[in-house]
Amino acid sequence: MEKMWAGRAAKGPEQIADEFNSSIRFDSRMYPQDIQGSLAHAAMLTKQGILSAEDQQAIAEGLGGILADLDSGKLAIDPTAEDIHMFVEAELTARIGDAGRRLHTARSRNDQVAVDLRLYLRQEVDQLAELLRQLIAAVTGQAEANVDTILPGYTHLQRAQPVTFAHHLLAYAMMFMRDIGRLQDAAARMNESPLGSCALAGTTYDTDREFTALQLGFARPCFNSMDGVSDRDFCVELLAALSLVMVHLSRFAEEIVLWSSWEFKFVELDDGYTTGSSIMPQKKNPDMAELVRGKTGRVYGDLVAMLTVLKGLPLAYNKDMQEDKEAVFDAVDTVKDCLGIFAPMVATMTVKKENMLSAAQKGFINATDLADYLVKKGMPFRTAYKITGQLVALCIAKDTVLEQLPLADYQSFSPLFEEDLYQAIDLKTCVEKRASQGGPAQASVLAQLAYVKEFLK
Repeated sequence: MEKMWAGRAAKGPEQIADEFNSSIRFDSRMYPQDIQGSLAHAAMLTKQGILSAEDQQAIAEGLGGILADLDSGKLAIDPTAEDIHMFVEAELTARIGDAGRRLHTARSRNDQVAVDLRLYLRQEVDQLAELLRQLIAAVTGQAEANVDTILPGYTHLQRAQPVTFAHHLLAYAMMFMRDIGRLQDAAARMNESPLGSCALAGTTYDTDREFTALQLGFARPCFNSMDGVSDRDFCVELLAALSLVMVHLSRFAEEIVLWSSWEFKFVELDDGYTTGSSIMPQKKNPDMAELVRGKTGRVYGDLVAMLTVLKGLPLAYNKDMQEDKEAVFDAVDTVKDCLGIFAPMVATMTVKKENMLSAAQKGFINATDLADYLVKKGMPFRTAYKITGQLVALCIAKDTVLEQLPLADYQSFSPLFEEDLYQAIDLKTCVEKRASQGGPAQASVLAQLAYVKEFLK
């Protein structure tokens, strides 16, 4: 295929250089956006009297046919084409002749690829946000079923204070809600049209960039033509948002790996989201969660790659910027895959409520409440703290828990202990007393659930 830019050079590039230069193997996924941008550009050229109505009709019909044939598989993308833009233009010219050659008037591949990429990523953001909503819905479903399920809350991976499983899960719902907000923020800033910026300095033709921006659903044109073709901030911002999605998925995955182990046994994953061992028949491995955790580094790498590509580039367009698409496409694909597997994995896991409660009881996580009991009866906190620590040590020595220690043992440390202490340190009481906004008490958790459900609407 003859290069569209042929003319200046005495000969074409060597095959090895041609293959190295080509981007068709990864930018071909943008063919719908490329055609969408070209249709808007042709309509603008016709409106401005730069292109005849007959040529526009031929272009529109030709591009429509190419889109239909690519969608159906009737037309295959030529792997020897330099990029998707050149492939579509060459195919259009082969079908309609000179009208196809006029399409590129007042346009460069620099603004063409920039508009294609923004259109493509804008669409992907919508899909990513929907996948996050599905995950939030799965988390919310499990939370609703476990409003009263008590388990230890941890700090330093040490049992700390009693919470409910719903309270714990809703922390992740809040993270994923923020992720949607970040994606929407990124989409809002990428929603400016670079079309009409041309190579870097605009054009001498009387074009209407407001028209093409409106046709393509952009909020406005980019205000500076050099920035229009060289800006990839929107890629970096999207990659940063996706990296945070993966932070949250990876943290959740780590907890699922722990919870599903025999050491915790807080949850059991559905067989459909686990694998076995080739040599140990008893194994049920949380491979999906582990893979999500592992793929996190891949998305981080895409972000670092994009930042590194951009860090030393002079204005305006440079071929280095062709490296933007593989990084951002890989991150988008990876996050979509992870979200797609995570939501049903969470929705189908079985919660082992008794194991969670047992762990809470054995962790002395009501020790703070025991100290508070004494403080409310007039004892200084530091004294109460010391006595409570001594009582925990006694329980460990007797292989029992605070709830089962006899009242006589309590009263040997302080006469302030009375029968009502057992109610005070009951785990359900401990949870319900934590009724501050955002806490694990039932009223607070129900308020959090209502907040998340309203968001999902």
